Amino acid sequence: MDWKIELIPVPVTDVDRAKAFYEKVGFNADHDHKVHEGLRFVQLTPPGSACSIVIGEGITERTPGTQEIQIVVANADAAREQLLDAGVAASEVDVQPWGSFVYFRDPDGNSWSLQALESRPNG
Repeated sequence: MDWKIELIPVPVTDVDRAKAFYEKVGFNADHDHKVHEGLRFVQLTPPGSACSIVIGEGITERTPGTQEIQIVVANADAAREQLLDAGVAASEVDVQPWGSFVYFRDPDGNSWSLQALESRPNG
């Protein structure tokens, strides 16, 4: 049986600001629905990903700025350029024996790392 991660909650202080940031980075806004007072569900998906993030009101009790997420990309240099072109502060490419990494943060300080791998054992 396959186990697939589908949705990761990301704590934010300002839903509209966070949504605009993630759209600027290239995430697709799949849903933005106010279920009821105190519950707003905003689902965003990175390009090519089967896993999305969810931000909103009443989604998580985690403190904004405490989430850490890693995404695999085909090319760290190209991913970094895409972030810079969108006006997002991004680290230099950090080349390690296990992959090349680029780091950035959302407006609340949640940490993202982009990892480019030469090959991936599970595809």
